[in-house]
Amino acid sequence: MAVFIPPLGACLARLTAGQRQVARALQDSLADDCLVWCGLPSGGEQRQPDFIVLHPEHGLLFLEVRDWTAGSLKRMSRATCILETAEGRRELAHPLALGRQFAVQALQALLRSPSLRRGEGSDAGRLACPIRWGLVFSDIFRAQVEQGIPPEARERLLPERQVLYRDDLREAAPEAFRQRLWRISGPGFPCRLTRAQIERIRWHLFPELRIGADGLPAPDGAWVMDLQQERLARSLGEGHRVIHGATGSGKTLILGYRCLQLAGTLDKPILVLCFNIGLAARLRRFVDARSLGGRVQVHHFHDWCEQQLKTWQVEVLEGEGEDEHYWRLADSVIGAVERGQIPRGQYGALLIDEGHDFEPEWLRLLARMVDPHSNSLLLLYDDAQAIYRKRSALGFSLASVGIQARGRSSVLRLDYRNTREILEFACCLARDHLPEGKGDIPLVEPQAAGVSGPLPVVRRFERQAGEIGHAAGCLQQWHAEGVAWKDMAVLYPDGGAGRAMGEALAALGIPHVWLGSGEACCAETDQVAIMTIHGSKGLEFSRVVLLDASFVAQGEEADSSLPERMRLLYVGITRARQQLLVGFHRNNAVARALSGGELSRYAH
Repeated sequence: MAVFIPPLGACLARLTAGQRQVARALQDSLADDCLVWCGLPSGGEQRQPDFIVLHPEHGLLFLEVRDWTAGSLKRMSRATCILETAEGRRELAHPLALGRQFAVQALQALLRSPSLRRGEGSDAGRLACPIRWGLVFSDIFRAQVEQGIPPEARERLLPERQVLYRDDLREAAPEAFRQRLWRISGPGFPCRLTRAQIERIRWHLFPELRIGADGLPAPDGAWVMDLQQERLARSLGEGHRVIHGATGSGKTLILGYRCLQLAGTLDKPILVLCFNIGLAARLRRFVDARSLGGRVQVHHFHDWCEQQLKTWQVEVLEGEGEDEHYWRLADSVIGAVERGQIPRGQYGALLIDEGHDFEPEWLRLLARMVDPHSNSLLLLYDDAQAIYRKRSALGFSLASVGIQARGRSSVLRLDYRNTREILEFACCLARDHLPEGKGDIPLVEPQAAGVSGPLPVVRRFERQAGEIGHAAGCLQQWHAEGVAWKDMAVLYPDGGAGRAMGEALAALGIPHVWLGSGEACCAETDQVAIMTIHGSKGLEFSRVVLLDASFVAQGEEADSSLPERMRLLYVGITRARQQLLVGFHRNNAVARALSGGELSRYAH
């Protein structure tokens, strides 16, 4: 059975009666190595063929479907068709002319990739697979066309090889329909597309799926959503949706795609919220690069609270303490909404990343900000990365905070960010020390999809100076191997390790930036980023040094806080794409956990 993108059940409602017939015929007749796209956005420059069929041995096929009747089709040329409609006669583009246009555009794009060109023989330089186009008349019988159009004109306007009729949809068995379909593809030439070539074809056909452009970085700049991510992104539909995603599984990528999907359909603005300043800056770069700034607003949660209070002239609740200020910001907005000082339903859609760091009352507030007419809300989270202090340790149901997503939740498990070795290291830590998720927020263990690399290194030092010196030496070595400074980061839990590291790098002449809690990482500057693990959420680097990993705040008991400490380290570990060094010099429960059990095999 062919793989439909989006899943057939998610797009049937927006297909015409004829397109539904064709979809079912394709589903019944094609094997599971065949990809079929249908119901993609149409209109303006974004118009897509009614169906795109990609098969490893038969190549690309673009299908146009028309529900026209024989009586409504009045005149035809190779470029246009005259159709009798309820509104009078209309001149429309000939479907086969449209199909040829799609094919030519695809050919020009695909030939840009050397991996998609033949490299030997008389066909050298040609595309590695055939590209064909065809037309399906879902409500016209072949005999009606044969009776109405002379043979010579019929072969010129509706070539037998390229056109299927109602007979083919309703009378033929799956095997017969499949043969008719591949006849459209023509004799062509033998091909067998590899998985990598198919991914590259998708990269060219659907630029919106690319990873590595417009602020969503990928190591080689040429990645594309996997099929599960694409099927999920294209099938989100209306209402409330929830995605449980493991680290590096593409949650933020799907959020970006959803912004593009919604931007042209809603009158009210789209609000994108996350918890971390660095991730907010990254998402803002994506939005700005796509010229969506006027329709999509991106904030971290407390920044949004401040803007709401300022816009609607509401005072912040009184209180003391910088830490408590963040709680008071949210409480001030919640109270103002309850009193009617801040209106509800301000946004056509709400997209929340890092939902695991939001308090239940914050989510309840945000759910009220969505216009009930559009009722579009997307929540993404990974409970393994929930590292901020909660008012309550109790689990809660999403329904209790107004998020109605029962039956509309999805799980992403494949991790594309980390090497297999880094991911296994993170999973060992999680299995031993992280509790299962609570309420509606499960702990999702990631599965490796990335390449292999060096084993992470865990090293104990006698004192901080030795740890910092070794870390600086690793940075210099990595740079000598060709890694840019900006592709490296030094992360630390808290305390004075960041300042000390900055001083050491300055003495060595290594370009760096020490980022405070209110600063975002600048991807354009070639310098090593030094930041807390909290500040690194939503970011990723080729090489990561996790400094002073056994740090415990003054007055905090390492034994009682071990799960939260290890959860924080899990976030830091999973920022590293290719290589990881974990250093510590203290002697406490965190240090013993890092050097014991399954993690002992990483110790040096």
